[in-house]
Amino acid sequence: MSGWIFLRGLTRESRHWGELPERWSAHGLPAPLMIDLPGNGSARHLPVPGSVRGMTEAVRAAARATGRSGPWRVLAMSLGAMVATDWAQGWPGEIGGLVLVNTSMRPFSHPAQRLRPRNWVALLGMARHWDDRPRCERVVHRLTCERLDTRDADLARWVEIGQTAPVSREAAWLQLVAAARFRAHGHAPQCPTLVVSSDADRLVNPNCSARLAAAWGVPHARHPWAGHDLPHDDPQWLCETAGAAMHR
Repeated sequence: MSGWIFLRGLTRESRHWGELPERWSAHGLPAPLMIDLPGNGSARHLPVPGSVRGMTEAVRAAARATGRSGPWRVLAMSLGAMVATDWAQGWPGEIGGLVLVNTSMRPFSHPAQRLRPRNWVALLGMARHWDDRPRCERVVHRLTCERLDTRDADLARWVEIGQTAPVSREAAWLQLVAAARFRAHGHAPQCPTLVVSSDADRLVNPNCSARLAAAWGVPHARHPWAGHDLPHDDPQWLCETAGAAMHR
């Protein structure tokens, strides 16, 4: 097994993993390769495809550029988990395991589950004020995080990330369109797969994960209090759960 890859979600990049990589290594797991989706972070200058398949091809190219070969185990959340799923279903020999965190995809969930309607106004407000990073990051934190003891430090860090590696409004829109259009195969990936969800996810209905796991007949781990950004809220739990599921 070549190693682990981490993939974040919509408009987020490797620095948004926060404490998780350090906790991951401390837990005795192999140091992950963190790849940014086109338009985000170190890949912000790449054209953003209008499809998950295009993002998958970009991530595969980034993995190949390291000189290492698969099969890879992938921990991914939200949009990143759609990319990981597409990779595993399109090129099964390249993926040896999946941990899919707080994701949703057709045909298993409908739009109102995939993005809760009560958040649409807040998200539209973010789109109108996209260049006001403090305002946008406050909204993101409110919608995705249940752990509040580090809120001020989180916001300062996230604003810094947004200013040093800005994601354009167009890139965010194209990523959102790609996520909305993505449709997974009905059959489960051939590799070991764990679906993970947060019971207090305010952004994506956790039923999306439950339906996905049931349709594929794969294990489903539920965190009792975390929000959508589970790696932020409880990175230690995620390390323990993923490590146990993939047998290291």
